[in-house]
Amino acid sequence: MIPELDDCILDHIAIAVDDIEASVKRYEQLGLKFDSKREVVASQKVKTAFCPIDSHAHIELLEPTSEESNIYKFISKKGAGIHHLCFRVSDIIEKQKELESKGFKFISVKPFEGANACLVNFIHPKSMHGVLVELSQRKEG
Repeated sequence: MIPELDDCILDHIAIAVDDIEASVKRYEQLGLKFDSKREVVASQKVKTAFCPIDSHAHIELLEPTSEESNIYKFISKKGAGIHHLCFRVSDIIEKQKELESKGFKFISVKPFEGANACLVNFIHPKSMHGVLVELSQRKEG
């Protein structure tokens, strides 16, 4: 494991989809099992579905709930497909400060609430050689 990333573990791979239920059925044909719960993240204008891969990582399907959603714009421009990678960290505020001190740029000034009541923020793709990376911290309790 890379020493400075020992606090980062893969949490999920997010995939932008047009139809979440059709996508769930397709992935389940591979043998994956999605949670029946669907969460609408109003602030991001998306509906989510999660499937565990192992004890840490998940696949997250993202369906836009509005034409104003970044996911809708992504699908309109690039088509459905992998949208971002997410890494779980223990303290997102400290990790963001650390990475900003190393020149990383973030999409938002500070973390905000995302799916599963986690605090999240996104590293700008220009800081990650074209890949959108999300950092996520699970809230206690």
